[in-house]
Amino acid sequence: MMHSESLPWHHNEWQILNQYFQQNRIPQALMIKGIKGLGKQRLAHRFAQALLCPQGLENGESCQECKRCKLFKAATHPDCLVLAPEETGKKIGIDAVRTLIEKLSLKPQFDMMRVVLIYSADKLNNAAANAFLKCLEEPNERTCFILITENSAKLPATILSRCQKMMLTKPETELALRWLYQQQVTEKSDVLLNLAQGAPLLAKAYFEEDVLVLRETCFNDWLALSNQQKNPIEIAEQWVKQPIATVLNWLISWVADLIKCAYQVPIIYLSNPDYQPDFQKLVPRLECKALHKFYQYLLQRQQDQETQVNLQILLEALFVLWSQLTSKDLIHGR
Repeated sequence: MMHSESLPWHHNEWQILNQYFQQNRIPQALMIKGIKGLGKQRLAHRFAQALLCPQGLENGESCQECKRCKLFKAATHPDCLVLAPEETGKKIGIDAVRTLIEKLSLKPQFDMMRVVLIYSADKLNNAAANAFLKCLEEPNERTCFILITENSAKLPATILSRCQKMMLTKPETELALRWLYQQQVTEKSDVLLNLAQGAPLLAKAYFEEDVLVLRETCFNDWLALSNQQKNPIEIAEQWVKQPIATVLNWLISWVADLIKCAYQVPIIYLSNPDYQPDFQKLVPRLECKALHKFYQYLLQRQQDQETQVNLQILLEALFVLWSQLTSKDLIHGR
């Protein structure tokens, strides 16, 4: 089912989209971009439903009640086409784009616009991106493409140049926390929001998935490694069972915060302020130069996890290096 409910931090963006309606200048291609958890899909669905609704309201919103709105909400509207990876993390291949092109060769079934929603647009592989470019170069009648992406830099410049761009940014902290409270996220909402880089929807998902419990377990493992209390291989066996992208992001943020603490950066600039006392205990045992090198190494390994690399071996190498980095001072009796 497609959700098109409004979110309070989308007010300015919706005003811009509403102007498109009022001035009758619907973009041929609109790109909505921003980090995960800001509601890019919701905004795209809200705009798409409005484009497809024949009973549209004065503020540009869809009526939510007509047959076409109900078809949209059930994801069965014939003039709303979707292009997306078949599986999370996978690329969008050329066959999917060819299928889309075949559908676009037919006229829209209703007398309104036709909308093409492209989820994870940055996942178009090279051949698919080239084929899709032809859609933009030779547009079909009454068709609006809405591209949704967390990483627009991965898209070819030829596609980017043909899109109107809308960048979603994180809302004010007070607004985000108030929304989270309304969603029954009442425990550690500030920590969750910080962990989600200010993205409320992601913070809410973290709450529902008990992510803070996993984060605490992983952090304690990491500290135990620095104190030579656990084996790197055993920890790697545990971590590899978790969402690898998430735990690697945490690890990188902890090391980044360690570096900040070494330079006495104020706590408000830490990504993990709740762990600041633990960082302060570690700092005297570490050499800044070695810590910087380890941070760069982590960033390189983060890119590797998107390839066919053995994740168990990748984690083992990271943990052995971290254990060595933190054991040098122990060996010298510091």
